[in-house]
Amino acid sequence: MTASADQSTGLDAVLSRIDADLPQALDRLMELLRIPSISTDPAYAADCARAAEWLAADLRGLGFDAASRPTPGHPMVVGHGGAGDKHLLFYGHYDVQPVDPLSLWHRDPFDPAIEETPKGRVIRARGSADDKGQLMTFIEACRAWKAVHGTLPARLTIFLEGEEESGSPSLIPFMRENAAELTSDIALICDTGMYEDDIPAITTMLRGLCKTEFTLRAADRDLHSGSYGGLARNPIHVLTRILANLHDDHGRVQVPGFYDDVAELPDELRAQWQALAFDHAKFLGDVGLSVPAGEDDRTPLEKIWSRPTAEVNGIWGGYTGAGFKTVLPSEANAKVSFRLVSAQDPEKIIPAFRAWAEAQLPPDCEIIWHDAVEGSPASVMSIANPAFEAARQALTDEWGRPAAFVGAGGSIPIAGYFKSVLGMDAMLIGFGRDDDQIHSPNEKYDLESFHKGIRSWARVLARLA
Repeated sequence: MTASADQSTGLDAVLSRIDADLPQALDRLMELLRIPSISTDPAYAADCARAAEWLAADLRGLGFDAASRPTPGHPMVVGHGGAGDKHLLFYGHYDVQPVDPLSLWHRDPFDPAIEETPKGRVIRARGSADDKGQLMTFIEACRAWKAVHGTLPARLTIFLEGEEESGSPSLIPFMRENAAELTSDIALICDTGMYEDDIPAITTMLRGLCKTEFTLRAADRDLHSGSYGGLARNPIHVLTRILANLHDDHGRVQVPGFYDDVAELPDELRAQWQALAFDHAKFLGDVGLSVPAGEDDRTPLEKIWSRPTAEVNGIWGGYTGAGFKTVLPSEANAKVSFRLVSAQDPEKIIPAFRAWAEAQLPPDCEIIWHDAVEGSPASVMSIANPAFEAARQALTDEWGRPAAFVGAGGSIPIAGYFKSVLGMDAMLIGFGRDDDQIHSPNEKYDLESFHKGIRSWARVLARLA
């Protein structure tokens, strides 16, 4: 028998075991979902610790050298197991969002259940999709592999966080203090979703974020518009003119040097994205819009995945109460943020924006900046790493549809931290769906996502190992 046939036979046995053990896998997930591990509320600190120990004990039962490790906040769970030349790290988080408003839930959010819906069976509970159901897909794949082969498929490190939903204050210090044991060939992250309900995806780029808040001030007090109108500066006029100049008529940001570190999309990814046939009309129509904005010469997917943005997130000034007060306000305020791509650096973008805005100030006006320069850069993974194509083929084999390398408009900081702190790429593979209602009442995770997610990880492990 050839080596490839041996591998196929071994994988088939693992997949069969996953199918047979699905009821038991669901029982374990339900047990974890019953623990209200809400990290933002100190009242649930003991429950977060209980969830961490539950996971550590489960990993020990699979042969991992695992423990719940203390931090200044909630515990980290770290487990090491398996052997071989390939070292893979898997990351997930066991903490969940608060459940408010509780009145909008159809059932107790920590009393999980399988429900029938028009789209199929779902697991209904807080944390079912974000991220307990997702992280258990990987652990259950390891369990099936161990049951069939008696060993794990590679040298594995499991790294589970308990503060992802509350800003991860302990994460970077913990990673730095334990860098030697956490550094691996590649990190696997399960906190993402499918491209569509039946099209799996590997996220290879995440936009970064930086932001600033400021006050534009003119007179030393509010002025009567009858006495001063037409003569005194109105800071709302000045502010809105500056913000209106932020983009030209073609949607390009006008801050000098803004695009200096923006790379063009590789042809291979552009072709994959075009093949996805993204329906931007439906995407916009779902929120009551119809015409794409942004850079005229870019496709809709480029605009939300691989191009930077400048957005005004808030603007206020003057009298905004009931009725009318005819004043010239002394100040106006705004919040502006930038989604970053490629090698854009918050330490360059924010100072460049501030200098550009101040250069447009007329006499008698000043800007007061209210925050320090902060933010996170984009995360861009190299798909030249053979592991990415191997994982893409594994997902394609399971779902029967070509898996796609995709981008994400938002940020998942852990992916950037693996790169900046540990110097390793991360592969983001998840099985969530757009209607999972994460962070909202009635969160759910499709039973198919859970079942095929386990099978998918078994296939990925077989190819990567």
